[in-house]
Amino acid sequence: MLTRLCLLGSKRFLGAYPSTAPFHCLGFAFNNSFELKSFRCIGLPVTLTELQQRYTMASTEETVPAAEPTPAAEPAAEPTPAADAAPAAGAPKEKKEKAPKEKKEKPKKEPKQEQGDGKKAAAGGGDAKGLGLKNSKKDNFGEWYSELVVASELISYYEVSGCYILRPWAYAMWEMVQGWFDKRIKQLGVQNSYFPLFITEDVLNKEKDHVEGFAPEVAWVTKCGNSTMEKPIAIRPTSETVMYPYFAQWIRSHRDLPLRLNQWTNVVRWEFKYPTPFIRSREFLWQEGHTAFATQEEAAREVLDILELYRGVYEDMLAVPVTKGKKSKKEQFAGAFYTTTVEAYIPETGRGIQGATSHCLGQNFSKMFGIQFEDDDRQKQYVWQNSWGLTTRSLGVMIMTHADDKGLVLPPRVAPKQVVIIPIPKASTTPETVQAMMEKVTELAEALEKAGVRVVTDTRVNYTPGWKYNHWELKGLPLRMELGPKDMENSVVVLARRDTGAKEAVPWTDVAARVPALLETIQADMFAAAKARTANCTEVCHSFEEFMTALNNKHMALTPWADEEEIEEEVKKKSTTPDAMGAKTLCLPFEAPPLPEGTKCFYSGKPAKNWALWGRSY
Repeated sequence: MLTRLCLLGSKRFLGAYPSTAPFHCLGFAFNNSFELKSFRCIGLPVTLTELQQRYTMASTEETVPAAEPTPAAEPAAEPTPAADAAPAAGAPKEKKEKAPKEKKEKPKKEPKQEQGDGKKAAAGGGDAKGLGLKNSKKDNFGEWYSELVVASELISYYEVSGCYILRPWAYAMWEMVQGWFDKRIKQLGVQNSYFPLFITEDVLNKEKDHVEGFAPEVAWVTKCGNSTMEKPIAIRPTSETVMYPYFAQWIRSHRDLPLRLNQWTNVVRWEFKYPTPFIRSREFLWQEGHTAFATQEEAAREVLDILELYRGVYEDMLAVPVTKGKKSKKEQFAGAFYTTTVEAYIPETGRGIQGATSHCLGQNFSKMFGIQFEDDDRQKQYVWQNSWGLTTRSLGVMIMTHADDKGLVLPPRVAPKQVVIIPIPKASTTPETVQAMMEKVTELAEALEKAGVRVVTDTRVNYTPGWKYNHWELKGLPLRMELGPKDMENSVVVLARRDTGAKEAVPWTDVAARVPALLETIQADMFAAAKARTANCTEVCHSFEEFMTALNNKHMALTPWADEEEIEEEVKKKSTTPDAMGAKTLCLPFEAPPLPEGTKCFYSGKPAKNWALWGRSY
């Protein structure tokens, strides 16, 4: 009895302090992160850790509802969302206890209210006990995005500005993209490899145009311990100058071609623009392909093959519509012969974003690095080269495109888990029924896994169903499967879609067939919805006045253009306003209207050479 009284007393004592607060008692202080041999200050022969565990049990016995978890505080160097923006994976946060009298008067109302709030949030967009996002995508896009990527457990801010920790939920999505793309480039004959991340200054400076394009962003290692290095070493911003000296060693004959390599790695570009998780960071993950061919035709064919795979990553995997095209001379990769690109667009901000690029390098780098082969006539020839890359920026584009004010909305093909199964026993449900319900959850999960569906079950007892609904909505799972007492009686489950909120009852016998089909429907519907949102965001403009009207409408502008670099720079400066950056060419789209003879450039009035897609951009 004495132990029980001490437990309840210590419960109230611990509940009044955060888990990192030092306790002061009987003339000495200790921090609750340490385990003591005995908790002598209250005469209880248990460790503090055990006491905290028993405190949690005592809370449950007294029907005090579980509160939402509190995410870890983020460094002050970066903009951080509100602390209560999302549930974390750990235990619920401890709250200060209400007066005992108040608890005795209404011991069961608070759990009922929390569950009710959770169900309302799942159905109508509210939040349960503060689990939703505080910022709105429509009203405050920047703050909404910054809050979302932390609240949904995608990233944590790091001590170095512009660098972020990819948490397992985000990294699992990147692995899905990796798996899809890696399989397909291997089918083309590309092999994976790895090259060091350090570059000597001499090698980096070998290709003048290339290094000038990256010079402001190159990070340098200048010290080793306390000693200054004789020659600084660059950290790769890209790997052309790392790899091509070895291409020159390995390629001797036409029989050594084509050489097609790829590496999955990280690079560092010391960006000076405002860093944004996934979109613009100083270190990021990517794949970079580097290939060499005997002929220009082979190189040109691969450029478009890879570009089509990039379109597939965005449209088939991430359900994000993109525009394929060629970059202007001003916007193409430094040192390239030409650059092709897939461009996405974010309607809420009126800004385009480069999705991935596939470059034909021509013979520029092969001449610089002496990459030659002997042809059938025993004549020395320079190889034709390509390079191409896709980064973790793709995840940021997907998030911006699909997420809403309740959290992420993940396309099924990239979601780490596609279905969450949540049993919903009531307080009055018998233990036998609860046991049968849990067994059915396991059975359904196994059936879905055999059908190739990625499943997670949430059988935690210290969270209400409403809290769980909001938690998994925040993380963006495509489907929620509910199983309650009435569902047990009727031998059905209820499926709830994350993208539309639509629900349907499905017999147990049909679950393994219905869920995969529904996931494919969700994937297609999400792409169609995203395409519809961007369909009316392009305006055809034949004058600068029409051009500015389109930009002010947060639209892209498709214009006839004389294709002159000086004009592009002038348009960028003239379209800059106090509230918005200037516009630049996003690409020269492959699919464009016919350009009648005599059409004039929208800006200079000179004869137009092509159509250009312009916009403000990330």
